[in-house]
Amino acid sequence: MPDKAVISHRGEKFEIGRGKRFYGIWGVGAPYDAPVDRWPENSDGWQQAWARFAAIEAPDTITAVARERRGLPLRLGRRNAADANAAQDGPVAPGAADGEGGSGHRSRRATALLVGEGLLVLGVVLGLAGLFPAYEGSQSLLSQGYQVVPHLSYVIGWALTAALVALSVARPSNAARLGALFGLGLSAVTFGLFVADLGQVTSGGVSLGSGLVVSLVSWLACTAGSALAFAANPGPSGLPSRPVRPGRGHAGPLALLVLSGVGTAAAFAPSWDSYLLTFANEGTSQTVTAGDAFHNPGLVIAGNVAVMLAVVAVAALAALWRPARQGALLLAGAIVPLAAEAVSAIIQAGQSAAPALFGISSAQASAAGLTISSGLTGIFWVYFVFVISLLVSCAWLFTEPAHPVMPGISASPWPPAGGDQGTQGAAGTTAREDADSDAGEDSDSDASEDSDSDVDSDAETEGGEQSAYA
Repeated sequence: MPDKAVISHRGEKFEIGRGKRFYGIWGVGAPYDAPVDRWPENSDGWQQAWARFAAIEAPDTITAVARERRGLPLRLGRRNAADANAAQDGPVAPGAADGEGGSGHRSRRATALLVGEGLLVLGVVLGLAGLFPAYEGSQSLLSQGYQVVPHLSYVIGWALTAALVALSVARPSNAARLGALFGLGLSAVTFGLFVADLGQVTSGGVSLGSGLVVSLVSWLACTAGSALAFAANPGPSGLPSRPVRPGRGHAGPLALLVLSGVGTAAAFAPSWDSYLLTFANEGTSQTVTAGDAFHNPGLVIAGNVAVMLAVVAVAALAALWRPARQGALLLAGAIVPLAAEAVSAIIQAGQSAAPALFGISSAQASAAGLTISSGLTGIFWVYFVFVISLLVSCAWLFTEPAHPVMPGISASPWPPAGGDQGTQGAAGTTAREDADSDAGEDSDSDASEDSDSDVDSDAETEGGEQSAYA
């Protein structure tokens, strides 16, 4: 009876796969019964096998192998025979089996990527242009130091997104998806900030400046460009990255990440600005706070609430996203405007406040000997600490190991196709399904033994806690 193995990934010299009740590493082209090494068919065995494979094989040569089996009986169906022949030539490129349809699909994706890059470049140019005209009333962003810092940081962030997408336009790679995730995280938080700015204009009796209009168009173009780039580059070998259920071992760190997002959102709402008004002639002083998110016109409140919801949502998505490094890019994009708001508040606190801000004329202030000292409230420093905790969480996601997933009974049996090893792939599932379907075509004794092997394998893996973060 011919034994069987499903090959998952192949490098220049070695390949890794699944045999009967074990995971193994073979030399490329070596027979099934001559593995370099083998490990038990359980969660620890898979991680040890992959760690060994990654250590002895050059990482940039590792590619996924779709629907390939070793030690096949000669009696194959037409489809499986074609798959086996194709597998001998190496990994199948996404869409290669589709013929002209696959080429057309890739062409549409390339076009979408180019359009996305064009929108991002347009958005960056408009974002820079929006710094010069009047933004709210007659003042431009450049004339207000505390305002220009956050808006300039948005433009720089989207420029980074455009640069990463451009790398994929020049040479197909995963850079477009990384840049798109960064840009989408940035756009999610800045949406509420722009809504709040628009609310100040429509509700506060301040004229709408052309700078605000241009900046809004810039946000729209960059968001659309990031979304197109994200859709055009679905991940390694055409397999999308996505949020997955965390394993028990990662529950603690991920809960802290989400709590950091919730804490940041909660600390964003209260007043940050503190003013000490000292009336020298009267010998009295008064402390005034300003900036409460909910003591504003309705549209401004809606914008502030949108910011808080976006922070929590992005933190939760980043915590669940795999590969973890892609989740880190999503979170990093959201951190940019949050950190910029903190820097803006510090700059504003260092500037002198006009008496008119408190409804006091210059003549009244002079007569009362008024002096105004600006500062920041305690809740601002709480916000500052939470933003730092988000940065630490982002760094943690970047350092997460990219081990492939060890399958459970209902999980995909192999890590994903392509160079990114952190997501599950459909290619491995197909390989397992092919192996199972072909097993039914063998002799009765072969089918019986294969069935027993599958049952035993499931029994061995069922008891272990499977983690999508391994």
